[in-house]
Amino acid sequence: MLFVACFSLPIAGRYGWALGLFLVAVVTDYLDGEIARRWSLTTDFGKLMDPLADKILTASAFICLLGVEKGGTAAITAWAVIVIVSREFLITGLRLLASSKGIILPAERLGKHKTAWQMITILYFLTLLAIFHYLPPHWAQPAWNVGAYGLVPITVLLTIYSGAAYMVKNRHLVAHA
Repeated sequence: MLFVACFSLPIAGRYGWALGLFLVAVVTDYLDGEIARRWSLTTDFGKLMDPLADKILTASAFICLLGVEKGGTAAITAWAVIVIVSREFLITGLRLLASSKGIILPAERLGKHKTAWQMITILYFLTLLAIFHYLPPHWAQPAWNVGAYGLVPITVLLTIYSGAAYMVKNRHLVAHA
């Protein structure tokens, strides 16, 4: 994945490149969904693959952010990434189970809100990383802490809540598995 390469390679401006690629991915994903809904071009394949592509993108970004810290504060902790990725695997597994029974489980509004918060959190950290050296020291660390202590907990809680709600709503699939 090009985003991961840009984020990880020791090249000048790597965080700016990663931010740009992530933004392109987010915008094209949004436009793809809007076009599909507006022109009634939704397909079962799209209902399954679009959320999966979102999960791969966000999981990759959160994993990349694992090793990044400023002033002793990590962007995101390992346990938070494990919670996020586990929820995504769990829901993907549920969708595969449903698919094996001929049922398509599309993304729901709460899941879309969760994805939006995840992407906002990632974009926040990528933006800070891209401009960190331009920020005055008395702004840099507080801005970083807003993400680590504000956005990440909200994102994790919404991730847990949306996953639990999705599982409860579709528990009949698991009960008869």
